[in-house]
Amino acid sequence: MFSLCTLLRNWSRFGLNTALGLISILAISPVRAEPVAVPDTPAGRVLAAWLDAFNSGDRARIGAYQQEYDPTSSRPLDATMAFRARTGGFDLVGIHKNEPLHIEFLLKERASDTRAMGRFEVTHSDPPKLTASGFQAIPPGATFIGFEIDAVDRERVIAGSIAKLKENYVFPETAKKMGQALRLHQKRGDYDAVTDGEKFASLLRAHLQEVSHDKHLRMDFSAVRYPDNSAGLSPQQLADNRRMLDRTNCGFERAELLAGNVGYVKFNMFADPALCGETAIAAMNFLAHVDAIIFDLRDNGGGAPQMIALISTYLFDEPTHLNDIWTRKTGATQQYWTLPTVPGMRIAAAPAFVLTSPRTFSGAEEFSYNLKNLKRATIVGETTGGGAHPVRGERVDDRFVIGVPFARAINPITKTNWEGTGVEPDVKVPAADALITAQRLAAERLAGAGPAPRAGTN
Repeated sequence: MFSLCTLLRNWSRFGLNTALGLISILAISPVRAEPVAVPDTPAGRVLAAWLDAFNSGDRARIGAYQQEYDPTSSRPLDATMAFRARTGGFDLVGIHKNEPLHIEFLLKERASDTRAMGRFEVTHSDPPKLTASGFQAIPPGATFIGFEIDAVDRERVIAGSIAKLKENYVFPETAKKMGQALRLHQKRGDYDAVTDGEKFASLLRAHLQEVSHDKHLRMDFSAVRYPDNSAGLSPQQLADNRRMLDRTNCGFERAELLAGNVGYVKFNMFADPALCGETAIAAMNFLAHVDAIIFDLRDNGGGAPQMIALISTYLFDEPTHLNDIWTRKTGATQQYWTLPTVPGMRIAAAPAFVLTSPRTFSGAEEFSYNLKNLKRATIVGETTGGGAHPVRGERVDDRFVIGVPFARAINPITKTNWEGTGVEPDVKVPAADALITAQRLAAERLAGAGPAPRAGTN
């Protein structure tokens, strides 16, 4: 289930891309080359601590920072460390806005020419605690608009969002209820005091999800006006996307042989095979002679159905119907099958295991759900996030984009999907214990100790 909004939000995977649009310094002054002093305020002290810990590259120091200043963060330390390795750290090159509990700042990646804005909001406690934070890359051609919104902006965004939902949301009746809910909140005055675009987007998102319970449904704000992409991505943007994928190795972190000739592959997205097919093929061919294989999707947020089909094909020796996607607007259903051919050898007879966590989402859930219901793999870990509706970003105005789930997955076996429920593991263990558990299950299976629960027997 490819989600452009999800990809843009996920800064640990693609570099500096989240929902906060923070680049105003570019429109005000040139970037200074000399070191920039960090303000001696609660927000400034948190920023200084973050830069010191993050730039050190030391896992213990970064973990200590998170524990002291950001203890409620759900971001895994492994993801932060991977992000640090890709960026090489950051230089602070500008301060745009400085308030005691709020700071906006300009950064430059040490590993590239990428620049980005960030913002921290903190409590007045000692030590201060982060209550909100965000980063956003500054793309070529972007211009700063600002964070401030007024009543006219709020009405335009509410009306535009309702129209987009009415036209495209996968369940029309739910779309109608969401529109009614937004208008009721507006009538009650719940939005009247909100003058910050990011906070308004967060509030709308919460109100929409209260009705829909759809985790793919998003409302995102940016203080940046992006270049018009109506004619498609420019050559420069395509090149930037290519470099971004190269720097993350298309999401593939590890492909290796474990004890007992068990293959292990960890990848954190199902990238477009037109760009990343060679990487996936190389990983699967490296593991072509394993006796069992473990797919680690504990940090995989989803991606392209075409990549799901490509990787799945290596696990079957006959054409296999994987999934269907029904689109509400057209009423059309697209089927997804394994591919007729793939480069290299297939491992259709090797027992397969998929590791999951609550962070396993969207397309990663489809991969798990498909293999579970085909009885081709044993799912090990925790229940997944529960997002089965493909989403498309719809621009409401220059600063607001609503991510509208426009279709739904229909599994050919269950005739339903995992929306709202997630994929239940066959073997439930804490996500941190999933790998060692899968290794034990694989060893038992290969030793003839009996099949693992619900595993395939191809």
